[in-house]
Amino acid sequence: MNTTRGIRALTIASTAVVLVSALSWLGLGHVSGAIKREDVFGTLDNRPEKTSKALNYLLVGSDTRAGLTKEQLKLLRVGTLKTAAGGRSDTMLLVHISKSRDNAMIISLPRDSLVTLPEHISTDGKRTIAASHNKLNAAYAFGGAPLLIRTIEGETNLHIDHYVEVSFAGFAGIVDALGGIEVCTKQDIDDPKSHLVLAAGVHILDGVESLKYVRTRDFDGRGDIGRMQRQQQFMSAVLRKATSTGVLLNPIKLVNFFNAAISTVKTDSALNESDLITLAKQLRNLSASKVRTLTVPLSNANGRAEGLGSVVIWDEVLAPDLWQRLRDDLPIVDLVTPSPTPSTSVTASASPSSSASPEPTLIDKFKTRTANENPCGEIK
Repeated sequence: MNTTRGIRALTIASTAVVLVSALSWLGLGHVSGAIKREDVFGTLDNRPEKTSKALNYLLVGSDTRAGLTKEQLKLLRVGTLKTAAGGRSDTMLLVHISKSRDNAMIISLPRDSLVTLPEHISTDGKRTIAASHNKLNAAYAFGGAPLLIRTIEGETNLHIDHYVEVSFAGFAGIVDALGGIEVCTKQDIDDPKSHLVLAAGVHILDGVESLKYVRTRDFDGRGDIGRMQRQQQFMSAVLRKATSTGVLLNPIKLVNFFNAAISTVKTDSALNESDLITLAKQLRNLSASKVRTLTVPLSNANGRAEGLGSVVIWDEVLAPDLWQRLRDDLPIVDLVTPSPTPSTSVTASASPSSSASPEPTLIDKFKTRTANENPCGEIK
């Protein structure tokens, strides 16, 4: 039994926009200097054109155990540092922040998405591997952040501006720094793989319990798709907690919050102090109601591919539509106002007139949620 495969540490990116905001506030050189950085873009070429001033962050969760205490390892039952050396990423999130910095979208990318891995060098550095179909999580396994970025840019034609990676320990620290996160489950959970046991209802989870919650996938028969939808609800809960407690507006709270995770966060080397300060000022008025979460549109969540087994296949119409909207920095929900219907009724005191203007209709074909929605609300 693989007890860690289900951990979508980028539920660590449950803190997606919160982390971006926290990173951004750190014009404090002594804090910013502690962030681990990696040159993930230096070897990339033939990249998509950047078409607007909107920002696209790729947030990745590493399942490395580095930074976890012995007690946390025992509670999570994820093995020791020695038995679980290295790290993997099974879930990735694209975070799109509008050019006006007043809207954001967080898109879940399933680990088993069928994609084309670009030509790359083998992990032993001795061979050139031709471009081929594979699962998205293979890109990180075979070539780390650079190959993952190349793969996602190739599939979406979106220019990735920055990269943020967070570990288990970082996720747990962030949740604990916020004082726990409220989640709602509509049915009892007893998952032998994540070791999570919860009665139906509302619960406040600490860092370790939250890690169990975001990795659970085997209790309701919905597998990774159900897990990703719960992750999106969790992200929203993090944003609600951070905004309701004033973390993003209080420099002291924000620094304390960030210090809980700083040693376990890694960013691209291009994310400099000046950029962070500017972004922080721009994001201070971003409310939870202006953040939408969604999964990339799928045509088949249980597809098959020769030599790869079970794969997730993106919708060939809706997915390109989504990526094009992000490239053009357009809304991903449409507000449609029908034309008023002329009235034909005539009375002695009134001449023909137009009826009252009809209410606009929200068209949400990508099945999004806003981060301020009821945690017990319907999952789309």
